[in-house]
Amino acid sequence: MGVFEYVWAGVLAVFLGPEAFSLFGIGVPITLVMVVFGFLLGIVIGATPGLGGPFVMAVSLPILISFFGFTPDALLPVMGFLVGVMKGATVGGAVPAILFNTPGTPDALMTTLDGYPMTKRGNAGKALRTAHFASVSGDTFSDLVLFTTAPFLAIIVESYLGFAEKAALIVLSLSFVAAVVGASPMKGLMAAFFGILLASVGTGEDLYPRMTMGTEFLANGFPLITAVLGVLIMGEVITSFEETWRDRRAARVQNQIPQSDDNSLSWSERKALLPYISVSAAVGTLIGALPGIGSTLAATLGYATGQKMHKGPVKFGDGTPEGVAATEAANSSVSGANLIPVLSLGIPGNVSAVFLILAAESIGGFNPGPSVFRFTTSEVNPELVIAFGLFTTMMCANILNWTIGGQFMRWVGVMSKVPKQVLMPMVFLLTITAVYVQETSFDAIFFLLGFGLLGFFMRKLRVPILPFVIAFILASNLETALRQAFAVSGGDPFFLFRSPISIVFLVLSVVVIVFFMCGKKDEAALSSEVS
Repeated sequence: MGVFEYVWAGVLAVFLGPEAFSLFGIGVPITLVMVVFGFLLGIVIGATPGLGGPFVMAVSLPILISFFGFTPDALLPVMGFLVGVMKGATVGGAVPAILFNTPGTPDALMTTLDGYPMTKRGNAGKALRTAHFASVSGDTFSDLVLFTTAPFLAIIVESYLGFAEKAALIVLSLSFVAAVVGASPMKGLMAAFFGILLASVGTGEDLYPRMTMGTEFLANGFPLITAVLGVLIMGEVITSFEETWRDRRAARVQNQIPQSDDNSLSWSERKALLPYISVSAAVGTLIGALPGIGSTLAATLGYATGQKMHKGPVKFGDGTPEGVAATEAANSSVSGANLIPVLSLGIPGNVSAVFLILAAESIGGFNPGPSVFRFTTSEVNPELVIAFGLFTTMMCANILNWTIGGQFMRWVGVMSKVPKQVLMPMVFLLTITAVYVQETSFDAIFFLLGFGLLGFFMRKLRVPILPFVIAFILASNLETALRQAFAVSGGDPFFLFRSPISIVFLVLSVVVIVFFMCGKKDEAALSSEVS
């Protein structure tokens, strides 16, 4: 098969896959239905403060896997739903920030700086249209970069990196994530090491129990889904319960602000926004391609870059559409770029990417990494077909975003008023149900609650969550790469230092940690002087 034949096979896998139902005698593929459903649900959840895309992805993944099963036909519907949620939540996150000055996520904080002043002037509709146009433009640009970059990067990795180099690359990625995420690189390293430690409990590569303290309870280790959902979701739910108990105040009543009759966004206004969108999309894509940094930094840099470009009468921060466009284009362009390290290296770049990897590992038949883009003309690579099918679902979600996303986004503004006291108990019960449906064991519930308490205390101690989660996921890959590299070297204890490439990766790991530790110390010293 040639390249274009693989692309066409991926498109057909989406549109000619299993049918959900028939409409006027035409079969509607289940993958497309799941993309639409996930996209609309993502906008609703994104517009609800305190939730966000990862909540829905975490809760729905076990249920979807139980419903579709573990067959190859389940991969694209499940991953299509997750992609739809990711795209929809990215757009919907701007709604509460603009309408009620309530950022549902940290990166939406920058959107409030200009979005809410526009609402107070009666231009909420124009602000929402600006956010939608910038968000979908940045997202589409990022996806195009993903489609063209990930295959070539994977081919390079597959051609030049052996077992030792891949192990050193994983170490570099974990070091980068640990150093960048959170206020303290040392806490990030501790979280990563702790994630590797807990992932090592149970049966290892030698097929005998380790660190189980002689109990059957830990003989099979901690299920991946319980660890990830426990730390990410249950930890956040328990934190919200604690905050609600400590601060029992009713949700604020939002005063209705009169809005202007003309809140449209003309073509000339869209054209004027394009320079800000283009620059911010490029910034967000570069940031997103680096594992662990996330959309918050991208939104900040995009806003700062747009502010330097701006020459208009209304300054940034006073309610200018350019400020909204610069922020939304930057944080939305992260989503596609974050899948570059996932598909080319098998390394998750953010929380949403974590659940895509979980889906692939749970169902089977698709292992994100360099082998996905292994191209041969003699035999068919089914993983490459799935990859192009995944790209097709992303483009379908983008088309939905361009066509109905803006209108649906303006309809769901009411979700911004739902209080956490109502949402969090529902999330708590749904998460427990989802884990039990996946594992069908009460032991999994105990693990879930235990990891939830771990996530709660990590938040209280300001220990970053993402390094722990990514290290837990990559621990098995790291162990496998190290064992294979050790075996290939003939038992050489210095096998990691026999390759120039692996030495470069290991040195860069140390440099990254030292650089960011010094940078955080300088920031702390500067802030103390200012105070």
